[in-house]
Amino acid sequence: MAENPPDLIAINHDDYHAKHVGRTADGRQFFLTTPFVPASVVGANDGNEFVALYLFDKVGKLLDAIIDEFGPRATLNEVVWRHTYEQRLQELGEVTFERIEVAPFTVERCGTTFGLILLEPEEEEDCRFVEVQPGNYMAFSEPWDSGDYET
Repeated sequence: MAENPPDLIAINHDDYHAKHVGRTADGRQFFLTTPFVPASVVGANDGNEFVALYLFDKVGKLLDAIIDEFGPRATLNEVVWRHTYEQRLQELGEVTFERIEVAPFTVERCGTTFGLILLEPEEEEDCRFVEVQPGNYMAFSEPWDSGDYET
């Protein structure tokens, strides 16, 4: 098991969950993503959908977390959700999509914990993960600089 938590997590740009990671014209790093709290069952009127824009300085420290809340997936207005996502991307101005290296972080918004959150191993596992939360749709493990994730 690793002794120290990671200082930075690399996220490689891809065409899936890391489609919108990169740098702004002034060198800040960003990660635009769609976290969620799953519904208890498919079609249930619980859970929550979000658009999250995380902004980091040039060395990977979190500067801001802009989180928009949309309610349960069962009642999601996809036009408004998609418009908000595109608007957040446009607000960044000129960007390049590329690998980023950012520090794990946690923020509380909308009664929910968001971030790149370090999880300690369970019992006999010897591997720690940093997960994108809520939703756990990206999980990073050592080596922390690989840029690869599991879904």
